[in-house]
Amino acid sequence: MSEVRDFYETIEGCRTHILRGGQGAPLLFLHGANGAGRWMPFMAELAKEFDVIVPEHPGYGKSDTPAWLDNVGDLANFYLSFMKHLGLKDVTIVGTSMGGWIASEIAVRDSARISKLVLVASAGLRVKGTPPGDLFLWNAEQLTRNLFHSQELAEKMLAMPLSDEDRDIGAKNRLMTARLAWSPRLFNPELEKWIHRIELPTLVLWGRNDALIPVVYAERFREAIPGASVKIIENCGHLPHAEKSAEFVAAISDFAK
Repeated sequence: MSEVRDFYETIEGCRTHILRGGQGAPLLFLHGANGAGRWMPFMAELAKEFDVIVPEHPGYGKSDTPAWLDNVGDLANFYLSFMKHLGLKDVTIVGTSMGGWIASEIAVRDSARISKLVLVASAGLRVKGTPPGDLFLWNAEQLTRNLFHSQELAEKMLAMPLSDEDRDIGAKNRLMTARLAWSPRLFNPELEKWIHRIELPTLVLWGRNDALIPVVYAERFREAIPGASVKIIENCGHLPHAEKSAEFVAAISDFAK
């Protein structure tokens, strides 16, 4: 595996923080509301097979907040420019939670540079009668506990010390998530209308015990995207890449092959 690079690129006027490592076909990982400012163990595992590219979205983490950023569709358009800027082709996009929402919006617009799509506990659609959990009302402890099925793992996360920089970035990420997903909560009626236009091999990956976006949403995405397949990970909450990383990596590896 090649050494992990930590660098910045200016795209659409936005100075964007990027982590990149590995070799092989490109895999673009689009993070959720918590951000992705560190190279995580699941990224290292994926980098054994893929050229893993992990940007922090505009408005999140160490990336700038551009004046043009008003909604998730703006992020989708940004990532079309991002892939062109980096010369990426035949990309596997893996999007988790809000990142899955962004990935869906990208694929609806233009899939020319994309080979496969993996939506992990994705926001963006709505199941009538089953609203998602309201992350905007949960305090920090409630949010952490609701993101994980394993409360032992949640306890470990809660016990981890936070630096001042971590707190500042966390506040920035929460503010941007509220700006993008407050109303309507975590979905886009326009995506509902056009998601059937996605004509890519698509894997919908979900934790059985997701308390933020319930597992019934996996079937909603399968119904909405022609030919999509679903894999449910047992004893797992909203973050399969963190809670069940070995199964997460294996599912993506098998699907990409």
